[in-house]
Amino acid sequence: MSKYKYYFKQPKSEIVKDIFNWLVISGAVCIAASSPYFILNLLNGFNNRKKYKNKEIYNAFYRLRKGGCLNIEKKNHQIYINLTEEGRRRARMFQIDSLKITQPKRWDGKWRLVLFDISQIKKTRREIFRGKLKELGFHPFQKSVWAHPYPCDDEVQLLRDFLGLSSKEIQVVTVQKIEDDSFLREIFKL
Repeated sequence: MSKYKYYFKQPKSEIVKDIFNWLVISGAVCIAASSPYFILNLLNGFNNRKKYKNKEIYNAFYRLRKGGCLNIEKKNHQIYINLTEEGRRRARMFQIDSLKITQPKRWDGKWRLVLFDISQIKKTRREIFRGKLKELGFHPFQKSVWAHPYPCDDEVQLLRDFLGLSSKEIQVVTVQKIEDDSFLREIFKL
């Protein structure tokens, strides 16, 4: 295994997360390559420049390019930097790692139920999904029904897309009332 592959297997690399976020938000970066200050322009474009040393940023870009995550092209005296399909996949992994459900100041009195029916063939994805639900603070209501008191549609959608599952396999239902929800209210301290 090359040292670059080992580098990518460490999902806690903050500089790589920041670069992925920068490229995901911006889509692609275009920098004038004819400038003698090309590298400085690149580094200035990276919004966390003050957080890292120039050499760290340069090395991270180099490793990402070498690992097939970045596509760097020169066209008409411009340099274009964008994520490859592999880079987008890794960026989604970072998004999944940092996924959180925002708790509003006041509960709206509605329950969000996540219902899933993921086949035995996709057992690994089902286990990953279930584990992430636990991590996000969901509580099992029934075998394949998990409850949460706060809006979570976007987070579940991101998980569903990341795992390559359909809306027939995972659905979010918002309900006004659950008969005898006192145990859930107690769990979520509502």
